[in-house]
Amino acid sequence: MHSSFFSQRLTVEQVEEGDQLAPKFDADGLIACVTTDATSGEVLMLGYMNAEALEKTLQTGEAHYWSRSRQLLWHKGANSGLTQKVVELRIDDDQDAIWLRTEVSGNGASCHVGYRSCFYRHVVLEYPGTGTTAKLAFNESEKVFDPISIYGDVPNPTIL
Repeated sequence: MHSSFFSQRLTVEQVEEGDQLAPKFDADGLIACVTTDATSGEVLMLGYMNAEALEKTLQTGEAHYWSRSRQLLWHKGANSGLTQKVVELRIDDDQDAIWLRTEVSGNGASCHVGYRSCFYRHVVLEYPGTGTTAKLAFNESEKVFDPISIYGDVPNPTIL
């Protein structure tokens, strides 16, 4: 990783207690990023950033991610208009995870499926026995927007 925005990781003390941003990207060059609503604290999404996405986020004040499914840099909201303005960017103790607190433009949705949050379902915790399939239940009862009207023929990023 070569960037004027990031320091080299030299010592544990520097990484854990210092004032230098020295992110640790994984073997694929990525760092996990949890994004929440700055006002409510609601988790909106989990994404990944490479060095370029993190640098662009710092430069522009809007969230950029690396799409693992599409293998490209992704400015959140570039197609939908639902950009994420960064209110605060935090990094964890060993600098290998990011937390973005954001304000989402438009109707406040962050999920490409049309829901406000990408975490619009939960696992029903019935602790099924062996051979039983776990079930999901919806937390959000309706979509905030129609994905087809927003994205049109843009390919769905979900890969089976």
